[in-house]
Amino acid sequence: MKSEIIQNSRIQYLNTLDLQKGNYVLYWMQQSQRAEYNHALEYAIQQANRLGQGLLVGFGLMDNYPEANLRHYIFMLQGLKETQASLAKRGIKMVVRKGDPAEIALALGREASLIVCDRGYQKHQKQWRAQVAREADCRVVQVESDVVVPVGVVSEKAEYAARTIRPKIHRHLETYLAELRPTQAKDHSLGFTLKGIDLSDIEKILKKMNLDCNVAPVTAFFKGGTSQAVKKFDEFLRCRLKHYDQHSNQPQTDDISHMSPYLHFGQISPLYLAMRIQRADRFLQKAKDAFLEELIVRRELAMNFVNYSENYDSYQCIPQWAQKTLSHHQKDKRAHIYTRKQLENAKTHDEYWNAAMREMKYTGFMHNYMRMYWGKKILEWSQTPQKAFQTTLAINNKYFIDGRDPNSYTGVAWIYGVHDRAWAERPIFGKIRYMAASGLERKCDIQGYVKKVDSLVDRA
Repeated sequence: MKSEIIQNSRIQYLNTLDLQKGNYVLYWMQQSQRAEYNHALEYAIQQANRLGQGLLVGFGLMDNYPEANLRHYIFMLQGLKETQASLAKRGIKMVVRKGDPAEIALALGREASLIVCDRGYQKHQKQWRAQVAREADCRVVQVESDVVVPVGVVSEKAEYAARTIRPKIHRHLETYLAELRPTQAKDHSLGFTLKGIDLSDIEKILKKMNLDCNVAPVTAFFKGGTSQAVKKFDEFLRCRLKHYDQHSNQPQTDDISHMSPYLHFGQISPLYLAMRIQRADRFLQKAKDAFLEELIVRRELAMNFVNYSENYDSYQCIPQWAQKTLSHHQKDKRAHIYTRKQLENAKTHDEYWNAAMREMKYTGFMHNYMRMYWGKKILEWSQTPQKAFQTTLAINNKYFIDGRDPNSYTGVAWIYGVHDRAWAERPIFGKIRYMAASGLERKCDIQGYVKKVDSLVDRA
């Protein structure tokens, strides 16, 4: 297994400008919100050291991040507070300012010799980076740090399914499963006088922001921050990894890692998780392989989908065969049709679905096996597949801490045929894969899951 700092394939120049004679190097942090195992951060430190300058880390905190609400902001701010403190221990100043992220990056970049940014795959993230690259007065370099294998290295197009992307990822794993050693900052920047938001009082920050406060925080279940992620993952390795391959589709259990919220906000590195799994007991190889399949192959298939599919957030993203079969069955009689309000209030005839909705609503999380069933039923209970897609995505993004993520968009699209194949034709679904309550009863202890959710809601 190779050990190197940063592979060149993670690094991309976003403009053709030269380095400038500025006062510092700026790392504009947005996606990779952590001070550990962060290729963009380590690259920025290396460049600052080379120039004999300090490193400034900047973050733009906006009120109206697409579909985000109080639940998401509390989790994110908890993580940013920890990241700022962790950077300070390394002698690096982090400034958080309120405003449009690209505008904040440009403002802080006026005195920079170089701007380094991390990579995001969604449309607005690409637009921010393009704006900074276009309007900055210095070189802008993007460093990819939230996947194990860089998206462009794996494929130059949207992949059809996990089976097509898997060999392409595995071909590169030996190269990219490499430790990321921290680089010491030679010139400390804590003395920089640039001002930003005081992260010590999160409640005070939130009161001054224009946020959707209709979705309650879930701090009883999830607290933001790298240390919280590491703590949960340590427990997973000690107590639950040994059951992962057998129980990952058993929602009545908790034999999963709960890393998705932390991965979404970049508070934990997928490379760090993969390296920890690699070092786990060799007698747990089946469990380790199953976890790495989800962490790398399935997650990076989602990054591939969002990166190369312009309409990843709309019904038009689903394949033509799926649109055709759903259109053919659009007027089929539906035994039940529910409004979005009824769905959000878990007021359906299906106690299993209601339990899944309550888990999402009160904990900000749902077992992945139930996420599939949850989405399939919204398709079945909506007047049209187009409305079902819109409703599924809206509720997903509203309540999940890891909503608005490439995994979320891909997971919703999967409900409607993306990364799947045609199945036996049936009413409403056409040739789209179907899931039934009887399947849950046959494959898992679904009543045990309902009882588990009741207990979780009592804690909320």
